[in-house]
Amino acid sequence: MKREHWREKMLDGGIWTGPIMDQHIHLDRGNRFLGAIDEFSQSGGTAIMLVHKPGFSGALPSDLEGYRSAYSETISMAEAVRKKKGIEVGVVLGPHPVVWDVQADQIGIERSTELHIEAVGLALDMIESGDAVCLGEVGRPHYDVEPERWESANEVLLEIMSLAAGQKVPIQLHVEDRGADTCREIAAMCDSSGLQRSNAIRHYSPPDISVEFTSGLSSTVNMGKGSVEGLIETMALSDSKWGMETDFLDDPRRPGAVLGPKTVPKRTQKLCSSLLKSGWEDDEVTSLMLNIHETWPNDLYS
Repeated sequence: MKREHWREKMLDGGIWTGPIMDQHIHLDRGNRFLGAIDEFSQSGGTAIMLVHKPGFSGALPSDLEGYRSAYSETISMAEAVRKKKGIEVGVVLGPHPVVWDVQADQIGIERSTELHIEAVGLALDMIESGDAVCLGEVGRPHYDVEPERWESANEVLLEIMSLAAGQKVPIQLHVEDRGADTCREIAAMCDSSGLQRSNAIRHYSPPDISVEFTSGLSSTVNMGKGSVEGLIETMALSDSKWGMETDFLDDPRRPGAVLGPKTVPKRTQKLCSSLLKSGWEDDEVTSLMLNIHETWPNDLYS
C-alpha cells in the first residue's frame, strides 16, 4: 500500500527514510528465512519481490503437482513475511531455465520442455488468481551449452514469452551476461512474441541502464561493487524502468555467491548521498527514489 508521501519528508539530512525494495530475493524456510528479512528491514528495507527458488539440493519437480507444491511453499513464505515482519511482498513464480537444462539430460528434452511449459501455465494461473504478480525467473542457461541445446532453449523461451504476452504478465529473466548483445536478442524476441519490452525485466542486470545497453528492457540491477557509479553514469541515457536487487539465495553452502540482504538499503543510501553531492536537489532525489522503489515496481507488477 502506498504511503501518503505528501505528508512526510522521506529525505532527512541526506538519509532516505522512504520505501526500499529488493526486486529479486530468494528465501528458504530451512535456512535464514525470517532472519534474513530482519537484516533487510533493520537496514531500512520495506519491500521485496520474493522469487521462487528451485530445490537443486533435492529432487526437482517431476510433474505438475511437484511444481504446485513448490510454488505453494513460496506463497506460504511470502505470507509469513508479511504477517510476522510487516514487509510488503510481491511473489514471482516460474520454472528456472537451469532446471529445464538439467532435466533435459535426466528425462529427455521433449519431456523436460513439456513439464517446463506446464509449470509456466500453472504459474500464470496463480498470477491470475492473485497469488503472484510476475512470471520468473524464466529464461535460458547463463552458461555455455551445445548449439542444439541453445537453439532449443531459445525456442522454449519464445513460447514462454508468447504465453506471458497473451496474459499481459511481466517476466523476470534469467539470462547470460553478454552485455548489450543479450539485451538486443531478448528485445527482438519480445517483438516476435508480442511481449512488451518494458514487461521483460532483465534480472541481475549490469549497472548500465542506457537505452543503448538495455534496448528498452526493464532492469533489476545487481547492486554489487561499482553499481552506484555505473547507475549515475548512465541514468540520464535511460528510457526504461529499473530497480535494485541482490539475488540473495538464502543458501549457507554458497555464502559469497551473491549479495546479502543489507545491500539494497545500503546502496540506496549511497546513491542518495552521491547524487546530493553532485548537485541534485532534495526533491529530485526523492522523486528518483520513489520511482526506483515504489512507482516503477507498481507499474511493472500491478
